[in-house]
Amino acid sequence: MGLDNLDICLLYKAEGTRMIRAIGCLFLCFLVGGAPAALASEPPPAEAFARIAAISSVTISPDGRHVAAVVSLDGEISAVAIWETDALGSAPVLVGTEARSQIQSVGFAANDRLFVTTQQLVEHNPFSGRAERSFGYRRQVLDLDGNVVRTSLRFDGLSPAQQAFIGIGSLVSMLPADPENILVAAPISRDIYRLNLYTGRAGRVERGSTRFSAPQADLYGDIRAMQNFDFDSGAAYIGVWLKHPDTGQMEEHFRWYARDREPVSIAAFTTDPNIVLINTTDGRDHAAIVEYHIRERELGEIAFAHPFFDASGVVLSRAEADYGEILGFSYQGERGRVFWVDPVMEEVERQMRVALGVQMTEVHWTDIASGQTMSFDVPDGADITITDWSDNRDRFVVRRSGGSTPPEFYVVANNRVQLLGRAYPELQGAPLGRVQLVQYAARDGLQIPAILTTPDPEIFGPGPWPSIVTPHGGPWARDNLDWDSSGWTQYFAARGYAVLQPQFRGSQGWGQRLWRAGDREWGRAMQDDKDDGALWMIAQGIAVEGQIAMHGYSYGGYAAMMAAARSDGLYRCAAAGAGLATIDLFRRSTYNSRFLREFQHPTADGEDPLSYVSNVSIPVLLYTGDRDTVVPPSESQAFASALRRAGKDADIVILPDMEHSINTWNPTNFAAILTTVESFLHTSCQMPPR
Repeated sequence: MGLDNLDICLLYKAEGTRMIRAIGCLFLCFLVGGAPAALASEPPPAEAFARIAAISSVTISPDGRHVAAVVSLDGEISAVAIWETDALGSAPVLVGTEARSQIQSVGFAANDRLFVTTQQLVEHNPFSGRAERSFGYRRQVLDLDGNVVRTSLRFDGLSPAQQAFIGIGSLVSMLPADPENILVAAPISRDIYRLNLYTGRAGRVERGSTRFSAPQADLYGDIRAMQNFDFDSGAAYIGVWLKHPDTGQMEEHFRWYARDREPVSIAAFTTDPNIVLINTTDGRDHAAIVEYHIRERELGEIAFAHPFFDASGVVLSRAEADYGEILGFSYQGERGRVFWVDPVMEEVERQMRVALGVQMTEVHWTDIASGQTMSFDVPDGADITITDWSDNRDRFVVRRSGGSTPPEFYVVANNRVQLLGRAYPELQGAPLGRVQLVQYAARDGLQIPAILTTPDPEIFGPGPWPSIVTPHGGPWARDNLDWDSSGWTQYFAARGYAVLQPQFRGSQGWGQRLWRAGDREWGRAMQDDKDDGALWMIAQGIAVEGQIAMHGYSYGGYAAMMAAARSDGLYRCAAAGAGLATIDLFRRSTYNSRFLREFQHPTADGEDPLSYVSNVSIPVLLYTGDRDTVVPPSESQAFASALRRAGKDADIVILPDMEHSINTWNPTNFAAILTTVESFLHTSCQMPPR
């Protein structure tokens, strides 16, 4: 039953009391030990990887008295679960969605109010007015009993159907210093409203403008930063505006040009109204957090910089005693990390590593830009991340995960560590292999980072093994030394394949040198990096020569097509998901955006797989979703048709009811990809595991 014409409803209330108790028992099972371990003799089925996570988005209230999470008992439908922190073994309150909606995330807006985001599937878009299958995001506020807080929000320019479609708009600030209100922004008008979490009343605090976007509030809810997109003598740029601490006027302080690709953003407001912290490369290979003095319009000291990785953000205190003080700095290491400057958080992280058995191993690293070498520790298996904490930093949510360890969530309270749940309980105990951070030299000497997953040697022997090179999409993206929610690494490692995820030139998040080295190198040096990774695996005794496949999706699908089109005999077969047969589609889509036209469009150049069909001499699998509008099925179909005209075989699979982006996939989509590629490796490719 819907409430207030929206899609949140309370599950199993009244007549469903028995179901709540049964679910509570299931979560108690998670608390005391989790689901039964998988049998080592049989690899886990695709459904165990493809399911909606049993638990995710775990959060704790500011006072630490309640914990909430997105849960899925059957792996297909999601709900919000709410526990009392001191009674985690008791049945939680469960709140679910109507059909065609899934809960994406949950967070505490106040001690007894939740901010919930749902993804909903619609066949008729209320904004475009067209009958089209699309996904929308709705944001709502709930109380701890799962009831929707009705609001007076009525955004200018929206019809009732459009208002219901988006809910309360986008979040601007949780206002941690104001426990009764949050700030939200309207679409179209971009007006900003203060919304009372208890009465539902909303008042406009600032009129929006089509000129400005990305409003940022300071520690006390004052909008002190915005961005605008404009042109300077025809050159596209993003302007960063800050409010003057004396006059209160917004003034432009930074202007970063799309063509320069050196973004500047406001990382945090400090307790000093004249000093903000910005994230910028400012000519460096890696982004740093730097002080900026507003009145003087001058950069100050570097607050945080890592020698080999990009700084990404600032963690501030919400405690009354040190409100707004810096607790730590986040950065993009081998996975997302925080460098804690607060001794309490540093000690909690240390103790949790000990309590949860984290083992570290030394990695020797060469900086891609400078060639400088050093060693640092990374987890040998799983590591922990403190994902949330009470304002007073006495209760915590901890995530334990790794490349071969599906996420586990723990609650630390009253000097106890309790397991709340496992994201993929069916995978507990399964032999998912070993995952490592490695580097190898490309043929021109450039150092290429990579994530290497090798199968369990007790089951599949010491190696070498049949192997798969799996380039990421993007191409401006990256992989991490953490759990891969796509399943593409551990699914195949559990079946005896070694998997390499090369962070080829053009990958983003490893520094400017590697990123820019991919410019106009599609199918050229970018492709060499993947091939050099395969050759490195052979030289290291990891891969069996002649038993290497490439499997990629989106840009990775393009790379797999290109691997088949190269006549170097390195790969036994190639599986291309939603790949581009030519670069033209990507070039047209980036040209149509006035920002991307200068930011990314000039970098997309190189070789087209379609032009080299005559070179293909290995089996090729092409798969794509029938609802993909980003890389439409016609790209895969064009490549398949060209192969057939050239007298070559091509397997093409159009997966039903699947779009391009992974966040829109349902469990059936995930499982279909895994089983389709596995079947191809066994049959057409004739590369079954040993």
